[in-house]
Amino acid sequence: MDIAVPKEIKNHEYRVGMTPGGVKELTAAGHRVRVQQGAGAAIGLTDEQYAAAGAELVAEAAELFERAEMIVKVKEPQAEEYRLLKPGQLLFTYLHLAPDLPQTEGLLASGCTAIAYETVTDAQGGLPLLAPMSEVAGRMAVQAGAHCLEKAQGGRGVLLGGVPGVAPARVLILGGGVVGINAARMALGMGADVTLFDKSLPRLKELDALYGPALKSLYSTRDAIEAELPRADLVIGAVLVPGASAPRLVTRDMLALLPAGAVLVDVAIDQGGCFETSRATTHQQPTFEVDGIIHYCVANMPGAVARTSTFALTNATLPFVQALANKGWRRALQEDEHLAAGLNVHRGEVVYPAVAEAHGLDCRPLVEVLAEA
Repeated sequence: MDIAVPKEIKNHEYRVGMTPGGVKELTAAGHRVRVQQGAGAAIGLTDEQYAAAGAELVAEAAELFERAEMIVKVKEPQAEEYRLLKPGQLLFTYLHLAPDLPQTEGLLASGCTAIAYETVTDAQGGLPLLAPMSEVAGRMAVQAGAHCLEKAQGGRGVLLGGVPGVAPARVLILGGGVVGINAARMALGMGADVTLFDKSLPRLKELDALYGPALKSLYSTRDAIEAELPRADLVIGAVLVPGASAPRLVTRDMLALLPAGAVLVDVAIDQGGCFETSRATTHQQPTFEVDGIIHYCVANMPGAVARTSTFALTNATLPFVQALANKGWRRALQEDEHLAAGLNVHRGEVVYPAVAEAHGLDCRPLVEVLAEA
């Protein structure tokens, strides 16, 4: 199979969809891998390393896309990229289509087959290709929030861990999944006073067993969140409904409950955000203020630690890339129901129900797509 690895072009995105090690595995299996020149240069993965691993280096994205059967990326294709896609091509990357109608329409118009990292599942009910970046984003959320709390950044001027004789910052985490538990771990490690909300009692019991009284846990309701907001310095939105838009847990009216200079970090922004006042930002301009509250809503948070993130992500994606390359996408999906759950768009039709529902589009059943000759 002809596999393409383009250079990411989203604002301040330095990750790359495949490492030289991944290239070496695929070329050893007889596949042709083309990598855009400079794709990994920002994180110390040189063109020479890719060439030594067996990759063919290509200067222009247009040429790379034109010759590819499968395109392996990190972030969702930007407008200039999805216009390069064509029928019969396979795209394997993060998509986050539910809050992004223009991209959805672009992929449908291209006629490509698009498999989303974030909706691939595993036997335990998890999301194995989202988990590595969720781990990074959860940990980064506390790091970013602590920085935003500094007075020079517009925050309250509160040190997350406090000092002897001065109380630590109060951190609220909305969601006890991979992002939430990693955020809690970091916040606790920095000495903050941490409260985590979730709607799953088994999850709350699990976290209680792990952290004991160090981590306060509350069943998530609007009343419970409203009761805690007046004492919060940092609120981390960590909720996820796989493939669908995130629920709005903090409305604009609720901002008035927070102390001036409090910080909201919306890790769910890729799926539309879980704060009503959220809008996607970039690493170039990561924050904005609404009603005296600082919002950090960077849509590609792990891109800030791009080297760590690239290796964490590609460790997880490579086995799936190998399956798709070795078997072809249809057979790979027929033989692996968890990889099949990643199929979002095929030949101008939406296949993933949550995406279709978000945009009011028809949804073609997955079983029909996989049964095609």
